[in-house]
Amino acid sequence: MDHYQRKIVIALLIATFLSAIEVTVISTAMPSIAKDLGGFDLISWVFAIYLLTYAVTTPIFGKLADIFGRKRIFITGASLFLIGSALCGLAQSMEQLIFYRAVQGIGAGALLPMTFTIVGDVFKYEQRAKAQALIGSIWGIAGVFGPLVGGFFVDFFTWHWIFYINIPFALVSMYLIGKNLEEKIDKRKRSIDYFGAITFIIGTGALLYALLSGGNEIAWNEPTMFYLFGIALLLLVTFVIIQLKVQEPMLPFYLFKNRHLLIANLCGLLLGSILIGLTAYLPLWVQGVLLLAATSSGLTLIPMSIGWPLGAFFSSRFIVKIGTKPLALAGVIFIALGSLSLTFISVATPNIVLIVIMFFVGLGFGLSMTVFTVIVQSSVDWNNRGTAASSNAFLRTLGQTLGITVLGTVLNQHIGGQTNNGADVAPELLGAGLHSVFIILVILAVACVLVTSLLPKELPEYAYKENEVSNES
Repeated sequence: MDHYQRKIVIALLIATFLSAIEVTVISTAMPSIAKDLGGFDLISWVFAIYLLTYAVTTPIFGKLADIFGRKRIFITGASLFLIGSALCGLAQSMEQLIFYRAVQGIGAGALLPMTFTIVGDVFKYEQRAKAQALIGSIWGIAGVFGPLVGGFFVDFFTWHWIFYINIPFALVSMYLIGKNLEEKIDKRKRSIDYFGAITFIIGTGALLYALLSGGNEIAWNEPTMFYLFGIALLLLVTFVIIQLKVQEPMLPFYLFKNRHLLIANLCGLLLGSILIGLTAYLPLWVQGVLLLAATSSGLTLIPMSIGWPLGAFFSSRFIVKIGTKPLALAGVIFIALGSLSLTFISVATPNIVLIVIMFFVGLGFGLSMTVFTVIVQSSVDWNNRGTAASSNAFLRTLGQTLGITVLGTVLNQHIGGQTNNGADVAPELLGAGLHSVFIILVILAVACVLVTSLLPKELPEYAYKENEVSNES
């Protein structure tokens, strides 16, 4: 890694840490925030709105990056994230906080995919996995230290500082990218697919809002739910028609003819569902079935945050020697075996067994996610890399949303719609419901293994091609 690459990586690590820790740091501070601002019934939307706005804007920013360059979109995203953070710290009500979190989510919609895209631009194929391993380790660090940082600020300062602390880091990241990132942008005039962007934002927004609200704020059989799904279907079909007709579509469907990219995206969707299932429902098993303290449930997930960067590091060292397919297969097999192991746990299973399982699951995610990210970066040319990276990020987020919806519905069928997230449900009843959840995770993991087995043995098309674009006028 040369001096230029090192400066870019530092900026990307900072940006990744900001986006990653924002998801975990607020969880610890949320009780204090709700107590101060009121609106306990709106807590879920503080998290959901960030996910919603991030998901719907990610593909938009990816396409804009292919048109205007990574630097402009990265700085735009960092600026929005910075503004959203400052406003969150100034929020005087829960409604204001939710609105400002939406601004943060929009900024993250540019930051995260640009991180993956810039790595693909700046590093050669054999270096991409190493850079990606560093970035993956940041997610692990954020997963471990996020809740601790949130608790520290709440205990010794005020909850406002979990947002204010983002500001200086965002400024440093913007400065490093603005000053150092070199890119050659295609000078020819390119059209912007405005109608495609509008139909995608509204259609996807309606779909995700319905999935996130279903069974909670809105009953599945309410007319509002049918309206939301109807709007989503109508506009997304319109979006597809527009993409097939316009000269420069926001999401070029021909990209999915690329077998490497198609498989990486399908696995991203499946892995997103598995990941949210494990992180959401394993702590519920520890607290609701084993009747252990919340601290114990947190400790159960920490091994996954340790195994993930280790798996990413292993991928970075051997991706050139071993190849993408064996590493990706090894990763998803680890995840499948870990998910299968969870179907055999019982009340008598000691917590240490769960810790070991989650370590190997984390190892599997580190191996596979790193490989799939490198595949996406290496399957298209510069002009489409932003679109490809952002579509992959979007599908992972969609997988999380679909996963939490389906798994939550299955669990509710077992506990009879009882409230309080299973806190008042008999451990035996909750355990039976969670076993059904774990079985579904196994099915998803096996499906991911089968899809990964279809990955071509040869390298992605643009693995060793130049990262520059022509300066056509």
